[in-house]
Amino acid sequence: MTTTLTPPAGTWKTNACILCECNCGIDILVGTDGVFDKIRGDKLHPTSAGYTCNKALQLNHYQNGASDRITRPMRRRADGTYEEVDWDTAIRDVATGLKRVQEAHGGASIFYYGGGGQGNHLGGAYAPATMHAFGMRYRSSALAQEKTGEFWVNARMLGAPNRADIEHCEVALFIGKNPYQSHGFPRARAVLKEIGKDPARSMIVIDPVRSETAELADFHLQVRPGTDIYVVTALAAILVQDGLIAFEWLAEHAEGLDAVSAVLQGVDVPAYCAISDVDESLVRACAARIAAASSVAVLEDLGVQMNRDSTLVSYVEKLIWLLTGNFGKEGAQYVFSGLASIGRDRGHVFGTGPTSPVVGAPIIGGLVPCNVIADEILCDHPDRYRAMFVESANPAHSLADSARMREAIAALEFVVVIDVAMTETARLADYILPAATQFEKFEATFFNFDFPRNIFHLRHPVVEPPDGVLSEPEIHARLVEAAGELTDDDYAPFRDAAAQGRMAFAQAFLPAMADPRLERLAPVLLFRTLGPTLPNGADAAALLWPAAHECARKNPVGVERAGYGTGLEAGENLFEAIVTGDHGVVITDDPQDESWRRLNGRKIQLDVPELLAAVAGLADRTSDADDAEWPFVLSAGERRAFTANTIMRDPRWRKRDSGGTLRMSTTDAERLGVVGGDRVRLTTKGGSAEVAVEPTDRMRSGHVSLPNGFGLSSAGGGTAGSGIAPNELTSTTDRDEWAGTPWHKHVAARVEVVAERA
Repeated sequence: MTTTLTPPAGTWKTNACILCECNCGIDILVGTDGVFDKIRGDKLHPTSAGYTCNKALQLNHYQNGASDRITRPMRRRADGTYEEVDWDTAIRDVATGLKRVQEAHGGASIFYYGGGGQGNHLGGAYAPATMHAFGMRYRSSALAQEKTGEFWVNARMLGAPNRADIEHCEVALFIGKNPYQSHGFPRARAVLKEIGKDPARSMIVIDPVRSETAELADFHLQVRPGTDIYVVTALAAILVQDGLIAFEWLAEHAEGLDAVSAVLQGVDVPAYCAISDVDESLVRACAARIAAASSVAVLEDLGVQMNRDSTLVSYVEKLIWLLTGNFGKEGAQYVFSGLASIGRDRGHVFGTGPTSPVVGAPIIGGLVPCNVIADEILCDHPDRYRAMFVESANPAHSLADSARMREAIAALEFVVVIDVAMTETARLADYILPAATQFEKFEATFFNFDFPRNIFHLRHPVVEPPDGVLSEPEIHARLVEAAGELTDDDYAPFRDAAAQGRMAFAQAFLPAMADPRLERLAPVLLFRTLGPTLPNGADAAALLWPAAHECARKNPVGVERAGYGTGLEAGENLFEAIVTGDHGVVITDDPQDESWRRLNGRKIQLDVPELLAAVAGLADRTSDADDAEWPFVLSAGERRAFTANTIMRDPRWRKRDSGGTLRMSTTDAERLGVVGGDRVRLTTKGGSAEVAVEPTDRMRSGHVSLPNGFGLSSAGGGTAGSGIAPNELTSTTDRDEWAGTPWHKHVAARVEVVAERA
């Protein structure tokens, strides 16, 4: 693996934050032994422009804080302990183990999970070659815990994913989202404050918690937990019933208005507001403000996407901005460009698309629902998963019902994990292959959703990796080669062509893609042949070459406006800019109406029959009466000031709430007779744990929350002092009826006092 050397102490290096999808640009002052002495925002980054939140400043704890870093391949012994082995042995053994399962049960019995987190997508983009080499068919990732319902709705309504132009909107509507902590768009906190200070703009928040974002909002609809579908349906119904919709715009751009109007006309708005426990006059004021605005931008997030009726909420949420004509203009929803197809689905009618082999769960965007993975393993079905290949992911900790997930992994015949640390999942594997951290290799994210100027940032290494680790592209290449799928004979003509320049390489490579075998192995083929010709050891960036050309082909106007020219030259120029740029580059500069072109002449479909029928059926639901046995609703995995994804394994980074308190309303705390720091027993149908209480007036009575990112094991395997792992309390059976996404934000619970503060 070719890398750059660790820079001399006192050197500033440019990179990006890896803790959320925004990937803000940062500068890192590298000190002695690769320690990050200081981190600041990169003012030259074309999107974040020097902005960071507090979390990015703690990234030394990711790079240098983990006590369970792995720097040699690890093989499980018969007694369950691990031994170090060399890479040749590891690759041979892993390839042999995967081939053994493939030959005995078929490659479809090997399940792939992961492929990258909030910042390390580049390595995961090589996984399809390994999947093909061993016949793997089924895969999943964290996106199937969160976003697949929205993916499917987008596909049915628009045929394309979309995002919201929060920065320029007149009205911002956030549903189950607290961007002050979770971000989700560039410069989130600064933009929120700008909206809050502007009397001509408004912010609406639908959230059971009076979050930091809700405190800045003009309207806070503090819904009863799990009733979001009723308040958003009431909002949509008011728009129709009061004639506040964009009739002319809809007649030109959409189909299905009559069917949608017929259902929404029949909604009992006062009753739905009562169910959600939100004042009807406030809901009507929000509807009027939305209808009067020149532009409305809407973002939903995990508060509803990991909750009851998540897919249905995604559908009605989109009706709100579509009925008011908020698409394809500044400050509204848009369809973005990009170098990858994250978030795309074919939009099959429910029940007609691909499904998982055992449970028959719908596969959306190519992803098996996470909540059925254990069921796909723990059975005697002949098509059950027999092996698992996990890359840069931690399903034993991050998926619902961790105990059952551990049982499922233990039942597999062969488990391989690629990661940088001895994670909870790695501790269950037969083989652990150590990877370079995100600051020790070329890396990138494909979460590039900005508009009209979209950005891609190929991040260069900041420090040299330790001896004994490899980048994921190198690991995938070696596995593909060990499987006998690619040899020097395959590489030779492309290496010769690459030596003559990229135009000669294109003339050799593109016709070869007509061969299905080579096309499926293209990532590794590119890595081994084009990769070594790239500057500064950027081998891993090789698969961005066809991606840049495809971006130029699909988005010719935006790529030309961004300064890259036209035709084949545009793709080459774009790729060159990506590979040589330090701060990220603008890949497309779209005109405002480009979103319409990306719909490919298709009209927007307001009527999704199966979902519209479910909206109509809300009126017939039985009352969700309070359950005396489970009087609380737990939100498992709240984002707070010092929580992030679980790659931050060093608990010392947290300056506040180091133990991960259980937040509850002051009313409930007084009723239970507890004060801050007192310990209680939190019990759900999935498990039980003791935790310290944090009373707050931000929470509704009957609603409690635990933060995400806690409960990680130490180097020795224990979890003492690390807080509660939320998924020790969640259940796989509580999931969305359409997409299978979990109800992590709606877990039935009870709270009992066990001890007072010392």
